[in-house]
Amino acid sequence: MKILNITLILALLLGISLPAQAQQKTWCNPVDIDYTYMIYDAHKDISYRSGADPAVVEFRNEYYMFVTRSMGYWHSEDLLHWDFVKPEDWYFQGSNAPAAFNYKDSVLYMTGHPSGSMSVLYSDDPASGKWEATPSILHRLQDPALFIDDDGQAYMFWESSNVDPVHGKKLDKNHRFRPSDSIVGLFNLEAQKHGWERFGENHSDSSRGWIEGPWMTKHNGTYYLQYAAPGTQFNIYADGVYTSDDPLGPYEYAPNNPVSYKPGGFANGAGHGSTVKGPRDNYWHFATSSISVNVRWERRIMMFRSHFDEDGLMHTNTYFGDYPHYAPLVHGKAGKFTGWMLLSYDKPVQASSSLQDHGPGKVVDENIRSFWVAQENNDRQWLKMDLEKPVKVHATQVNYHDYKSDKYGRIPGLYHRYVIEGSKDGENWTTLVDKSDSYEDPPNDYPELAEPQTVRYIRFKNIHCPTRNLAISGLRIFGRGQGNPPDKVENLQVDRLKDRREANIKWEPSEDAQGYNVLWGIAPDKLYNSWMVYDKSRLNLRALSVGQSYYFKVEAFNENGISDRTPAIKVE
Repeated sequence: MKILNITLILALLLGISLPAQAQQKTWCNPVDIDYTYMIYDAHKDISYRSGADPAVVEFRNEYYMFVTRSMGYWHSEDLLHWDFVKPEDWYFQGSNAPAAFNYKDSVLYMTGHPSGSMSVLYSDDPASGKWEATPSILHRLQDPALFIDDDGQAYMFWESSNVDPVHGKKLDKNHRFRPSDSIVGLFNLEAQKHGWERFGENHSDSSRGWIEGPWMTKHNGTYYLQYAAPGTQFNIYADGVYTSDDPLGPYEYAPNNPVSYKPGGFANGAGHGSTVKGPRDNYWHFATSSISVNVRWERRIMMFRSHFDEDGLMHTNTYFGDYPHYAPLVHGKAGKFTGWMLLSYDKPVQASSSLQDHGPGKVVDENIRSFWVAQENNDRQWLKMDLEKPVKVHATQVNYHDYKSDKYGRIPGLYHRYVIEGSKDGENWTTLVDKSDSYEDPPNDYPELAEPQTVRYIRFKNIHCPTRNLAISGLRIFGRGQGNPPDKVENLQVDRLKDRREANIKWEPSEDAQGYNVLWGIAPDKLYNSWMVYDKSRLNLRALSVGQSYYFKVEAFNENGISDRTPAIKVE
């Protein structure tokens, strides 16, 4: 980042315009990296991009992100811009649910292998792609997590099961991480007590959920062992945490679980993640989000600011979690919501052409699982959107979908080219985003405008899309309208049901509201979880814990801003 800072200073002194990337101060989930096209033995004929189970570590003030079956990994100086690293050797070809750890002068890496032997890889220069391997001394571990304590004692945690608990054992780092014979069962799902651990979309399936993806964070002498549940393919995939004074327990369930939860909005799910200390010692949580259209393993990466409060409760900020937030290097604002609202929701859209059942309205329905498909993939395809009123646009996001993409594996040379224009009258157009000469491969492209522009109409013009079909799940426009936020919500009611894991929440619709955020937590000042809903004034919440009291608030939002929140309602 030193080079970037020097460049910025010189540009300011000389009055030079910087490229859009150097000006970028925000990001928007899903994280926009050049995801690999997956090849699973059971799905060799299905083409889909995916990124899941991120293990992110800091090394020498830079960052490395290891992702399931990606045939390599990503490197960043700022947690915002990521470059793919292709390793020199084969070790990363089939890596599944990887583990990584920064230890002294090396990054340590390993991957899950439920039926075979595993090596610990190490590199003192991971940006180069050069790694060395220890002999295979670990066996049959799925979803491993490596942790080395301050005293040098190493531990391994693992599990991916709908039967077995998270396990842990000691490792001898002085003897090539040879494991001890003693295995400790630490904790398991208790879905009869914890509603969020129930299986299915919106926790609606009575099948037993999966516990998986452990990750250890030590903060102020306490061990925070995170875990994912109940299933990666669902909107409610989340991370919880248990705490202990010892890495091998006993562990205590955190009362504010889940600590990373994003069931509503455009991109859903925030499970099987990792927590890393980033710039200025702020914590960040990287997690897995579900698409699950082509196959259930179709996923994306999400990034959220994470915190520890004065009582030691870990929590992750998923509030407006797929709207623009300030980047990790923005001093005093890192991870905070920008206040840029969604301007494109449910707006009238026209298209150059469409396949049946994949019309242009799919790009504005805030559902990552639905998508527009053009009849042809060429430079004559376009989308035109009427925002209905003049608004100030700050950023756009183009989310491509892999509809019969016919791509497999790690493919060099992929690139997307397009232009986004804005107009006040629908006749005279100004370029807002120019990717006409781009060689980048951004499946979830998020360009932030150098200067906000006031427009009413938006036009997307395709130039080049590298897949067989041009398909877009979301053309999202962010900024602020010129009107008033909606009125404060009235008559909030929370009815906790006989099944204490559930509550019916309803309120009177607020005039001019686009949607609502339902917020809840274990104290009035600890409303750490939220659920975004559009065009509804009710929510059946099935994520509560038996025996835990909760507080609830609701706020309304629209293109112009956010209302005041309701007074907190306590529910025993």
